[in-house]
Amino acid sequence: MTQDELKQLVGQAAADYVNAHVPQGAVIGVGTGSTANCFIDALAATKQRYRGAVSSSLATTARLQSHGIKVFDLNEIDSLTVYVDGADEIDASGAMIKGGGGALTREKIVASVSEVFVCIADASKRVDVLGTFPLPVEVVPMARTATGRRITAMGGVPVVRVQKDGTPFLTDNGNEILDVKGLRISDPRTLEMHVNAWPGVVTVGLFAARGADICLLGGDTGVETIVYERN
Repeated sequence: MTQDELKQLVGQAAADYVNAHVPQGAVIGVGTGSTANCFIDALAATKQRYRGAVSSSLATTARLQSHGIKVFDLNEIDSLTVYVDGADEIDASGAMIKGGGGALTREKIVASVSEVFVCIADASKRVDVLGTFPLPVEVVPMARTATGRRITAMGGVPVVRVQKDGTPFLTDNGNEILDVKGLRISDPRTLEMHVNAWPGVVTVGLFAARGADICLLGGDTGVETIVYERN
């Protein structure tokens, strides 16, 4: 299967999971990116079962609304039964690198209030050790250089994410992103806590303290369901 076909496969599997495990009338947390878009498209067929969704980005909001799915502000919602999102990498513990689409902060917020985090990904995203995919760090613009020095001191190579015209990429929150290359992340939970403590860092794209509970992993033989023990 092509990667696009695998994304569609796991997107449909996630819609099937939600329809089977989430009560009618619930609000669903939805992530950002091409795989999450496949989930949104598949969910549209049963949208009448749900009150609506909480979105992790402006792009996801537009996708949901294009299907007639009501989007709630998270401040209107006490908790979410499920959050469905993709990953750039995921390891054997369910820890992930996320943020390739630039929505890492809002994704982390929505994930934090969700009872179950369902990661949807193709098999190429499963890794033994995180770090081959550049690690995104969202920073307040004035902290970009200072944060870059800290990253360099710990052995990483920070690269400012830019748009096609060469100007800095800005998140929906108005911040910049440093994509960190050259890391081998053997202890993602500790690194997440460490980087998040730096002044000016909004959040790092490590989802380890709140990792995935379930991964629906698409491969040539179908979708594998992996359940992680969270502590």
